[in-house]
Amino acid sequence: MFAWYSVLSGREKTTFWACFGGWSVDAMDAQIFSFLIPVLMTAWHITSAQAGFLGTAASAATAIGGWVCGTLADRVGRVRMMQATVLWFALFTGLAGVAQNYEQMLVLRVLQGFGFGGEWAAGAVLMGEIIRPEHRGKAVGCVQSGYGVGWTAATLLSTAAFLYLPPDYAWRALLWFGVTPALLILALRRRLDDSDVFKETRKIQQITGTNPGFFAIFGREILRTTALASLLALGVIGAGGAVIFWLPSLLRLTRHFSVAGVGVYMTVLTVGSFAGFVGSAYMTDLIGRRRNFLLVSVCSWLVTLSYMFLPLGDTALLVLSAPLGFTLGASYSTLGPYFTELFPTAVRGAGQAFAYNFGKGMGAFSVALVGLIAARGGLAEAIGAVSMVGYTVAIVATLLLPETRGLHLAAGMAQVSHTTTANGATGTVQGEI
Repeated sequence: MFAWYSVLSGREKTTFWACFGGWSVDAMDAQIFSFLIPVLMTAWHITSAQAGFLGTAASAATAIGGWVCGTLADRVGRVRMMQATVLWFALFTGLAGVAQNYEQMLVLRVLQGFGFGGEWAAGAVLMGEIIRPEHRGKAVGCVQSGYGVGWTAATLLSTAAFLYLPPDYAWRALLWFGVTPALLILALRRRLDDSDVFKETRKIQQITGTNPGFFAIFGREILRTTALASLLALGVIGAGGAVIFWLPSLLRLTRHFSVAGVGVYMTVLTVGSFAGFVGSAYMTDLIGRRRNFLLVSVCSWLVTLSYMFLPLGDTALLVLSAPLGFTLGASYSTLGPYFTELFPTAVRGAGQAFAYNFGKGMGAFSVALVGLIAARGGLAEAIGAVSMVGYTVAIVATLLLPETRGLHLAAGMAQVSHTTTANGATGTVQGEI
């Protein structure tokens, strides 16, 4: 099953594990915060709408921070920006652990968001450029499974902390712990180097004295790709974020599970998400990017509908947590390789960062929207409605984008054609690479 990994070069493997570790820490810090919400709501006497805005704050900031970092990654290098973003979000994660009130936490969450956005963008671009085309989907998708590892680690750590520490100390200790692995990842990333295709592009730009402007991804040739990729990310991340952020609160406050009970359900979900990341990574190279997105989005729609709206008992809900986690992970898995192939090298960092972080930033409002709807109705119904709208948006965007499986990346902004059989018949994909 993992024979493809054995043929990767040392450079490819080092990049794989450095990005895997960084995304695991990113996911762990984000998921830990979802476990803090019930405690902070009680300690600081905040409403569900305010809690939703805490979740939205970091993600909304990624829309700006990620775009800026992605643009800088096209200028100063992918690796340098990866190192800078790890230091940034580690600093503000630690400071969040000493927040004294809602207002302070809101500001620190916004500052965290700038680092989270750049972390994903720079890493995904570097992975997509260094890994060979025939294994790009599997490699980048499997690196995304680091989110499953991070979610699982967050579940286990949060369960243990709230079982053995007073709540007022537990949530602070969890945030402080999130700083340590980030610093270890930073040490590993010192061994990384930028891709050859990026270096060649920079040489061309230096010789010709040209650099794409900050708004180059909105130029006539690329605007359609930018818009559709952003909508795809919005649908996937908005739907997934609504579930991931609010599910612990749903289990604790609506289903009245104990801390240990919530931990069990969330562990089943996060293990399922890891399988979804890996499974979708293989499927995207096997059947193509578009078909995989369509299949996963439809399955996500059906599973979320069942989980949130059907009158399920505790056992049935536990069993369904595994496929819910699987579809959540599978939805994210193909974003990295697909976006790498959609944008040309000269603006790949900016394009990929903007599309993903637009989805993450605007999709973050789905978290706040769930809180607002839940204030007038049920939390499960609010999560379900918002999520299903998101997956519908993802389906529409996918239908309007081209297939890119097997695309060879090149330097500059040259217009080329690529022949693919990803849809079962030979077709040509036109694109600037």
